[in-house]
Amino acid sequence: MAFPQLNLPIADLKIKLVKGTTQVFDVVRKKYFQLTDEEWVRQNFLHYLNSEKKYPFGLMGVEKMIKYNNKRTRADIVLYNKDGSPRVIVECKAPHVEITQDTFNQIARYNFMLRVDFLILTNGMKYYCCKMDYENNTSSYVKEVPHF
Repeated sequence: MAFPQLNLPIADLKIKLVKGTTQVFDVVRKKYFQLTDEEWVRQNFLHYLNSEKKYPFGLMGVEKMIKYNNKRTRADIVLYNKDGSPRVIVECKAPHVEITQDTFNQIARYNFMLRVDFLILTNGMKYYCCKMDYENNTSSYVKEVPHF
């Protein structure tokens, strides 16, 4: 199975074939997962955050459970501060999935409980990063993903 070149640095991913299924090793969850288009973006973005933005893998969470209005949902990636408080939520989509207002609404629901500093939406080709301002109840787009 061929996966598209993303608009991210090339990551050295561990990939294997198991019973006809391509799997990728997740360095955060420390096990192999089926390599879907969305997982391709997630794994490459995790490595980008580590190598380029200096977030330690130990302060990343993947598929983190979040309760919202008595519903359980999962955030693709949550980045934490050294004190363990959540700082960034990342929502990953497959490269062919357009990032829309619905995508932003999805990550905003996750943030209702976590109240992070930044929200990032990516499909591996483009990304959007918003800085949250809770005092003024606003958000603004920033050009760069923040460094750790």
